[in-house]
This record gives sequence, C-alpha cells and structure tokens, in this order.
Amino acid sequence: MEISFYHLTRQPLMVALPKLLSKVVEAKMKAVVKVPGPIEMDDLDQALWTFDKDSFLAHGTEKSKFPEDQPIYITTADDNPASAEVLVLTDGTTTSILQGYKRVLEMFDGNNPTVVEQARARWTAYKYDGYTLSYYQQSDTGGWTKKA
Repeated sequence: MEISFYHLTRQPLMVALPKLLSKVVEAKMKAVVKVPGPIEMDDLDQALWTFDKDSFLAHGTEKSKFPEDQPIYITTADDNPASAEVLVLTDGTTTSILQGYKRVLEMFDGNNPTVVEQARARWTAYKYDGYTLSYYQQSDTGGWTKKA
C-alpha cells in the first residue's frame, strides 16, 4: 500500500480535494474521505456538489441512505461501506484501519506549524511500519509536485 502526503500551501482543502477525488473517480476507484467532524463533513458535501460549474462529484455522507452505493463516501468514522480502495485523511484525522485500501492520501494544511509537525510524526510512524511513502507539495498553480 502506498501512503501519499499532500502538503496544502496554495489552495485550501475544499478547493484541492475535489480535484484529487475527480482523478480517483476517473480511475474507476472509490474513496472514503475522513473528516474531523460534522461541520467539515457538511462543508465537503457542499464543495463536491459545487466545485465545478459544469459538473459535480457523486457522493454521500454518513448521513445518507445507501452508503454502500457511493463512489465517494464522507465520514467522521473508520467505516468503509462501499469497499473503497482509496482512503483520504483530512485535517489531521487518523485511523487504525488501513487494511483493505490500496492508497491512503493524507492532506494537511502547510500553513499551520502544528499540523505540519503532526504530519511529520505520522510520516515517521508510517515509515517505521514499512509503508511506501510519497510526498507532494502544491505548486503555484495549485497542481502537485512530487518532492519525495
């Protein structure tokens, strides 16, 4: 399993994450997005419906009916009702359940020194546990540059 860190420096999560989730869906994969709480869940729910004036990303939340049918599932817990292959951890959320995922994306706010230190600690723990790691930093245009 590969764990990729996405260091947000130019665009906030609600702008950058829909673009990454679009790539997951284009690859015909499903994703679980773990957020810290119900406010962030509602914010991301809205962002996925409105991030592009010409399209939207089909998704559901832990409040939705039929979560097992959702290509993107937003939750505050460690559930994976649709057997998603991609786990996205946002805003410092963590999980003890990595089994079953092919990829984990850790997205963190690079403008918050505390969050950056927490991400470094998670990187070190993942490395110690033997996971394959990669690190991406936002470019000036909002794209991603692989740094490690």
